[in-house]
Amino acid sequence: MNRIALIIPTLHAGGMERVMSQLIFHFSQRDDVEVHLILYGLKREIFYSIPNNITIHKPNFEFNNNKRFFHSIKTLIYIRKVIKFINPNTILSFGELWNSFVLISLIGKSYPIYVSDRCQPNKSLGTVHNFLRKILYPRATGIIAQTEIAKFIYLNEFKHHNIKVIGNPIRIIKNKQNSSKENIVLSVGRLIQTKHHDELIKLFVKINNKNWKLIIVGDDALKQNNMSRLRALIEELNAENQVILAGKQTDVDSYYLKSKIFAFTSSSEGFPNVIGEAQSAGLPVIAFDCIAGPAELIENNKNGYLIPVHDYNLFQEKLSLLMKNEELRNIIGENAQISILKFSSIEIANKFYNFILNNN
Repeated sequence: MNRIALIIPTLHAGGMERVMSQLIFHFSQRDDVEVHLILYGLKREIFYSIPNNITIHKPNFEFNNNKRFFHSIKTLIYIRKVIKFINPNTILSFGELWNSFVLISLIGKSYPIYVSDRCQPNKSLGTVHNFLRKILYPRATGIIAQTEIAKFIYLNEFKHHNIKVIGNPIRIIKNKQNSSKENIVLSVGRLIQTKHHDELIKLFVKINNKNWKLIIVGDDALKQNNMSRLRALIEELNAENQVILAGKQTDVDSYYLKSKIFAFTSSSEGFPNVIGEAQSAGLPVIAFDCIAGPAELIENNKNGYLIPVHDYNLFQEKLSLLMKNEELRNIIGENAQISILKFSSIEIANKFYNFILNNN
């Protein structure tokens, strides 16, 4: 029996957490695996469904930010103790701001530790975090990169000999109830500044097609309070009847299935799961060609459109084209459904499993 320890700060509604939840599900289906999930962040929230045969570990104390140093040390000790108790065959840690924390907690231990960053690979995390990653990541048994660009960057940055590219698992979204499509442009993602939802709203309103709606699924994050700003923008543009902020939704699939186009104006990604999910649902996707991720999923003009970052005029042009042309939408959407199969969740979960347990 192989014991796997999966370590992540939280399982709230986010892309990194969604990937971990899918790995948990597939690992839990294997007869030869005992899966332990360790949640050690500030909130330790569980948004995604977890199978009953998974053992969940959480610290029995709340993290007090007013005593940040003390509780950070306390959490380090907790991780070290719970790993010793589990005695896993392998450890997988997610989170560019958290992997160093895990590596520090297990200094001197011989457990195989695999780490994966889930952000834009050339993104600076600040002087302290950049320094910690540079000295700690070489200690990991292996590093998992989401894209080939990320691997290239990590090879130069961390000088690690064991880096493997594994894309994110993408759920196959099927229209089981034959939901009818509506004239909806959909965007899914946290309401943070790098997603540029304000610019998406502006360009959508400029298209001025009253037969269509823009729906944005996602909630505030990173203490940026963008929901209120976006609401004010929608009121300013008199677009309350055309632009809908749906907030956090547990049933995102229903939005994919009733929409006709997926629009993604993010300028900073690691591997955008929502693009893959939209393609799985047969939606043509328009996205900025940011580093990194969209180019791994979209072949320009075939299964979607890749737009130079911040070229909102071209973005608006392609979006308007898709809104007008049903035949084009169908062709690109069908191509997207076929191309995304290589990222099926079972294929990606097997790649993770083989790497963290067999190192291949």
